Amino acid sequence: MANITPIKKETHQNIKIAAKRDLSNVSNQHIAPITAPEYSQAATSYPIVLVKDQGTERYRSVVMLGLEAGENLYHKEDSWNAVYVPQSISMAPFSLGLDPEKEKTLTACVDLDSKFVGEDKEHELFDAEGKDTEFFQGVQDSLGRLYDNEVMNEKFIKELLDNDLLLELELNITFASGESKKLVGLYNIDDKKVQELSDDKVLDFHKRGLFVPIYAMLGSIGQINRLAQLRNQSESTAKVNAIRFSPVTAAAETAAEK
Repeated sequence: MANITPIKKETHQNIKIAAKRDLSNVSNQHIAPITAPEYSQAATSYPIVLVKDQGTERYRSVVMLGLEAGENLYHKEDSWNAVYVPQSISMAPFSLGLDPEKEKTLTACVDLDSKFVGEDKEHELFDAEGKDTEFFQGVQDSLGRLYDNEVMNEKFIKELLDNDLLLELELNITFASGESKKLVGLYNIDDKKVQELSDDKVLDFHKRGLFVPIYAMLGSIGQINRLAQLRNQSESTAKVNAIRFSPVTAAAETAAEK
């Protein structure tokens, strides 16, 4: 269980961070948050989809790391099977959280229960005078960029919603055993609706750089085949015979409701 705590020099003067850190903290994580500024790099390795938070109408963009809960096909003991690592997981054991002493203010936090944290590690957060070390300053800068990217991501998703550009998908998987599985609740961009945008809207999107994440997200869907390949190369006995995304049609939704 993570113990996420705001970093304060008064209480964490002696805390240090390991110089060598792996990604074992997400070894059982099948999705990971991703932000729009990262889409172009992430699309070279992962399918990028939107998911909706349970009980809310809020969408989040994520990369798929596995085909079922608890499965991460990119994580190996000492390596990561992709060139790009999403910011949200590469920052471990650090994250952004609310500062209990300042209302509505975000601050740098650390997971005190992480195996990368302890008084016997290499990187100090504070020097002998209680000032932020160069290492900690770098961490805070990276967290700041992550926050800025998350804000941009929220705005990007709002643009997609405001212009009705989302398409609900289902992922159909057929296994070598003959069994099949369907994953639902996934969303991507409706390419047809993008093509139907008015000339004024196209120009507006182009000037604001929105087509970069749009087409990166659309192109990333083909990476589902990479997930199938990684599954078939793994020790899993459930080998994939066929896999594809399909739009959830209005007819299918109506039938499901009945």
